[in-house]
Order: sequence, then structure tokens, then C-alpha cells
Amino acid sequence: MSLSQSSSISNALAADASSLGKLKLQAGQDSQAAIRETAKQFESLFMRELIKSMREATMKSGMLDNPGSDLGTDLLDQQLAVQMSGRPGGLSDLIAAQLSRQMGVSDPSTTTRASTPPISGLQKAASLAAYGANATPPTPSQGGFVERHTQAAQRIEKESGIPASYMIGQAGHETGWGRSEIKMKGGQPSYNLFGIKAGADWKGKVAEVTTTEYVNGVAEKRVAKFRAYNSYDESFRDYARLITESPRYAKVTQQTGSAMAFASSLQKAGYATDPNYAAKLSRAIETTQRLQQRTQVVALNI
Repeated sequence: MSLSQSSSISNALAADASSLGKLKLQAGQDSQAAIRETAKQFESLFMRELIKSMREATMKSGMLDNPGSDLGTDLLDQQLAVQMSGRPGGLSDLIAAQLSRQMGVSDPSTTTRASTPPISGLQKAASLAAYGANATPPTPSQGGFVERHTQAAQRIEKESGIPASYMIGQAGHETGWGRSEIKMKGGQPSYNLFGIKAGADWKGKVAEVTTTEYVNGVAEKRVAKFRAYNSYDESFRDYARLITESPRYAKVTQQTGSAMAFASSLQKAGYATDPNYAAKLSRAIETTQRLQQRTQVVALNI
């Protein structure tokens, strides 16, 4: 791993599955520098969730909360987590030592230190990093939904640049994690995961359902027409096309560095009428990221 690559990753928290996948690839190169950088990023994940949990437990009153302040806090927490990680004697040293042993890579920096605690301690630390200290664990239905759609989302991420975790999180929020998917007449699936409506320019199949719209902040029930597809892949691809090609969402693709920034940008562009859409969506994305991080931890056998 080059110095420029290491610096780039060090200055940004690995908060999504694609970033963790790159770290995993670098660690697999049997480079001690890559292994230690991977370990540092997992420690950053743990520190970020710990800071977030403490902030929510001691400082959140709800009186001044808004997407702007949440975004600023989220970015601050990320920077603090990065700055606090990778210090001598910290969790990253333990993770790096474990990775080195598994890959058969000699780590001179660990030979003079006390022996590494049992693997069970590392597993517990990794679990905290993946789920977040005191965070509510994802439900089985959420885990199943993420697993079911990860491959399709990753394919569309390569085409569009939109993080797979963001798309899956939004699909989970829009469908109640698969429990409330839009159905065609007769009960057939529409495969519409993102609640995209069928306007006058839509030439494909249509599903008509009763939905909730917010008019001046008041929820109202209305019958609306939604696009229908032949597969979930088509749904992800159509969503990505909408976000990347519509002038209405031109600024959204510039906000992929933070779940809250991405969600807030979608709300400002008018993707949904729910006044709390950004907050709800960012939580769904974070749930997806925790699940994907857990998968990465298991894959690395930490």
C-alpha cells in the first residue's frame, strides 16, 4: 500500500462496506502497513460508535436537533474517532497482532509487548465496533433484508457510485425492511423498493396503492401510481438512474461522505414529503452499515 493510499484512508473513517472491502483487500496483501491500517480503521469504527452513544446519552435534548446540527455532529464524531485511533497499546494493536498471526506475517512491533488477550476479547471488541456501544441490535428481518439485496446493490454501486449501504438502507426504510413492499393488483410483487412514482413519462408497468403523503406537515392518505419492475436489480438501477441523472437530485451524489448528509440532501430535493425523512433514513443507513460491518468482521475472522 502506497503512502498516498494510506494517508487517504487514514483521514476518512471506514464507515461503509465498500471502504471496509478495500481495507480487507489491502490487508490480504500481507503487508504489515496494510494490516495495521486495517486494524486502525476497525478501532475508528468502535470509537465513533462509542462517542455517538455517549453523546446521545448525555447531550441530546431534542430541542435543538435538526439535520444540519446532526450532520455537523456526525462529521465531528468521525474526525474525533480517527484522531483517537491507532495509538500505541490500543485496540488496533490487538487486532493487528491477530491479523498478523492468521496471515503468517511477522510484526516486530508486537514482539516485545505482553501476550495478546484471548481471541474472545477481540471478538467482543469487534462486535462493539460493528453494532455500536449500547446501540439496539438489528432485527433478524433487517439482517435478512440486507443480505438479500447486498449483491444487487453492490453491482449498481459500481455503475453509479452511490454506496450500496445507502441504497439498501433507503430500500429498507421505504419498504419496512421488506414487510411493506408495493404490490400489484392481485398481490404480485412490483419490485419497487424505493417508492418511485409513475409519472406521465413512465412507460412501464404500474402499481396503484394507498400511500401516506404529508401536506403542510399533515399526514393524508392518497391513492398513487408507482413504477413496477421485473426484478429488484431493475429497481436499484432505476433508482440510481433517477438520482444521478435528474437535475433535481444533482447535489445528492455530492453528499455520499456521510449518511446524514446524503439523507438531508434527498429531503431538501423533495424525495419524500415526510418532514422527518432525513433522520429516519440516516438511521436506516446506519443500521445497514452495522450489519455490513459485522459481515466484514466475520470475514476477517477477528
